Amino acid sequence: MKAGVKLPDVTFHTRVRDEAVEGPNPFRWEDKTTADYFAGKRVVLFSLPGAFTPTCSTYQLPGFENGFADFQAEGIDAIYCMSVNDSFVMNKWAEAQNLANVDVIPDGSGEFTRKMGMLVAKDNLGFGNRSWRYAAIINNGVVEAWFEEPGLSDNHGDDPYGVSSPETVLKHLKDAKAEVAA
Repeated sequence: MKAGVKLPDVTFHTRVRDEAVEGPNPFRWEDKTTADYFAGKRVVLFSLPGAFTPTCSTYQLPGFENGFADFQAEGIDAIYCMSVNDSFVMNKWAEAQNLANVDVIPDGSGEFTRKMGMLVAKDNLGFGNRSWRYAAIINNGVVEAWFEEPGLSDNHGDDPYGVSSPETVLKHLKDAKAEVAA
């Protein structure tokens, strides 16, 4: 993946809160497309191996959540966290993380991740197919900047983290803004 590439058209099967639904689980199915998330906006998308996993829950997701105002100051409209997990898992993870600024996108079947070239086997961890860790700045559905962790491969022995960190992405945004101003 690289700058200038248009995101693949995919339909995501999400669950959204709907108070008209009675009972202890007031959610309904709602399909959303790539365009629903990315058209007409400049966003940060980051993808990770799995909800509730240590690096994802301790560093990457909280870093983007807590830094949202800094990203907004650099012209970012939204931040999305994607994982090859279903909507039920992603919604519970968002709730457990007390998310107010980052929206989660469930790529339950891995279709978007596969079309991005980022679907890897993680059978060595008992995960099955998951996303390789990456982040991107997306402008109106087109990749503006790409941040991929090194070593993309099936059953990688490590879970590299740094290139796709919120700090790295924010630094890129600030540096790019300074370049334009100079």
